[in-house]
Amino acid sequence: MIDKIEVTIDVIIHATEDISKFIQSFEKVFELNQGITFNETIGHFENPITIINVKIEKNQAQKFVEKLVVSLSKEQINELIEQIDERTVDSRCHIRFGKQEFIKGNLVFKEKDAIKLKIYTPIYNKKDTVKIFSKIFQVAN
Repeated sequence: MIDKIEVTIDVIIHATEDISKFIQSFEKVFELNQGITFNETIGHFENPITIINVKIEKNQAQKFVEKLVVSLSKEQINELIEQIDERTVDSRCHIRFGKQEFIKGNLVFKEKDAIKLKIYTPIYNKKDTVKIFSKIFQVAN
């Protein structure tokens, strides 16, 4: 099951934010420079919004998760493992990192104004959720 990982990353960029800084951080922090899509839309107050989306599959997703886990502190990994039940919906583990810290090259958990990362792996029995995601997050420890 762990070899069937998919990762999606979504970021909402407001008109006041610099898209190029996010692209640089995607390359620096996540080592991603391809597969990034941009969707232009209009916000509630008619302000322009860009939505950045990345989808990573198969071996690339496995490598991405390994790099992500290495980038996190032991405390952050332990926090993820402790919160797996709250963070997981339909075989997807939801992780959010603060956008402002991300631009600085740091991965800090934050619920609002965040980069939304979802890690999907098929889980056929709900009681195995904690075990499977714990194994994924401990892959580099």
